[in-house]
Amino acid sequence: MAESGERKYGIGDLLRIMARLRDPQGGCPWDVQQTFATIAPYTIEEAYEVADAIDRGDMADLRDELGDLLLQVVFHARMAQEAGAFDFSGVVAAICDKMVRRHPHVFAGATVDSADAQLRDWDAHKRREREQAGDADTSVLAGVPRGLPEWQRALKLQKRASRVGFDWSDPRPVLDKLAEEIGEVRHELDHGADMARLTDEIGDVLFVGVNLARLANVDWSSALRGANAKFERRFRRMETLAALDGRNLDGMSLPEQDAYWNRAKAEEKSGA
Repeated sequence: MAESGERKYGIGDLLRIMARLRDPQGGCPWDVQQTFATIAPYTIEEAYEVADAIDRGDMADLRDELGDLLLQVVFHARMAQEAGAFDFSGVVAAICDKMVRRHPHVFAGATVDSADAQLRDWDAHKRREREQAGDADTSVLAGVPRGLPEWQRALKLQKRASRVGFDWSDPRPVLDKLAEEIGEVRHELDHGADMARLTDEIGDVLFVGVNLARLANVDWSSALRGANAKFERRFRRMETLAALDGRNLDGMSLPEQDAYWNRAKAEEKSGA
């Protein structure tokens, strides 16, 4: 590890740190016992932390969160190396090869007219790669990963279908479809639907909600993160207002709680 004033690290240092942490003799007991399956949830979590830092425009936090995400890549690569499957250099080589292969307009003298055309070419490259790997699925929906968060998979499925014209051209008709799906949920609730039916109908509502956001050019994930933040902000203010009155939300009736919610909401809208 090089030192010049403050200590400076490179990727090789991170690889050595991870190897040391995974060393059965003298490494970290927690790191040593981890597997691909136990680390995978942390990998997903760190990706969301990166997105959150971007949403907040916090560059210092983004730097740190990208480091955490990089650590996840290094962690998985180290475990694969221990298993004799591949190592970090193999991960780098694979992604470099893929980027060069899928960008012939940059690296091989081909031409592309627009970003949309590039997306079509990218999908064509992926399809050829699947065919070469023996994948016989020729559907326009082929290759949409099943490991994605379901809202994100819904978005990708919708985008794929839109490429062959199966789509609305405007978000307004989606509002009508959303009202229709909500009506079906209401019908099932009114008629004592079993859990399978209710789950199916609510799933339709959520799927159409993703479609509405897509056609309105709203990022579904960012919108929901914003809604979560707003709810948390207002609920915490409810708690504060109740405490100032010498009360606790627990044990209040719903109308009483709603009164505090409306106060918190009114304060926020007025900028108080």
